[in-house]
Amino acid sequence: MVKRIHNFNAGPAALPLPVLEQVQKELLDFQGSGMSIMEMSHRSKVYDAVHNETIANIKKLLGIGDEYSIIFMGGGARSQFALAPMNLRGKDGFAQYAITGNWAEGAFKEGKKLGDAREIFSSAASKHDHVPEEGTIKVDPNAAFFHYTSNNTVEGTQWHYVPDTGSVPLVCDMSSDFLSRPFAANRFGLIYAGAQKNIGPAGAVVVIIRKDLLARSSDNLPDMFSYAKIEKQNSLLNTPPVFAIYIIGLVAKYLLGLGGLAGIEQRNKEKANLLYNAIDESGGFYKPHAQKNSRSLMNVTFRLGATELEEKFIAASKQADIEGIKGHRSVGGMRASIYNAVSLDSVKALVDFMSEFKKQNG
Repeated sequence: MVKRIHNFNAGPAALPLPVLEQVQKELLDFQGSGMSIMEMSHRSKVYDAVHNETIANIKKLLGIGDEYSIIFMGGGARSQFALAPMNLRGKDGFAQYAITGNWAEGAFKEGKKLGDAREIFSSAASKHDHVPEEGTIKVDPNAAFFHYTSNNTVEGTQWHYVPDTGSVPLVCDMSSDFLSRPFAANRFGLIYAGAQKNIGPAGAVVVIIRKDLLARSSDNLPDMFSYAKIEKQNSLLNTPPVFAIYIIGLVAKYLLGLGGLAGIEQRNKEKANLLYNAIDESGGFYKPHAQKNSRSLMNVTFRLGATELEEKFIAASKQADIEGIKGHRSVGGMRASIYNAVSLDSVKALVDFMSEFKKQNG
């Protein structure tokens, strides 16, 4: 049997085992074609069916219709930090941003390079340990769009509501919690998500855009930077990341088989509650970073009392076949990324390890 460790990496991250097994089965001969899907033309009928079924299943999971387009791009979410304002802000417009973590800071930084970007909230003073309370964000009705990051991977915080922006298009980086829970997708103008955290392998970005916003893409943009031109070609303006899209499609089918987003949310809440309870009941041995009302269901961050103890924790966790527990280099500490594909058994193994480590070192 193949050895499988408890994978808590933040991205690239765990993929569902049934999906990996299907990829393995189909790798050399995809649907009787005599070749791998990585080897065939992206304009073939075989790949075209995979491509369009992936789009259809994502729309089914989100409950959206033809008023939205789904396009696939490369470059990771970082590229979208620039492409969103390039396409949506307009020549003289301005965009507003909520700064709730490392990647939200990155989006704002790129937005400022390209024009008028305005910060209307920041949690930096408290080391990004919370997101704004519902109803406190006040968006200027003249803004071209409002941007936020729904789940802050580094700090372990998450928005548990969709902010109300009125008629201002809502733009969201959903890289680390996309397809992890139900949400009102029809309230967004633009959603983008790097696949490698929660829905697939590295190499693809899923971009969901309300079709009326495509008219904002200037004809002067380079073709490969234009949402409108890529959408017009159904993401086939250039060779798309076909293998990554194929796996995203398998993940979408897997989620539908679990009961859709409501089904996976129930599982994700069970995992998160188990892990947060272990932290809260440790008597202060494990110290959570995020405030309770902002805690992420995807990335659980915590510290131990001393750096030496944290280093010992990381080393011991590897001996217990627990990988990816070390926190982001910018904040340190621990981070357990418990995305859709991370099993309850893996979380139980981590909780048992934490209990034993506390006994030996508390």
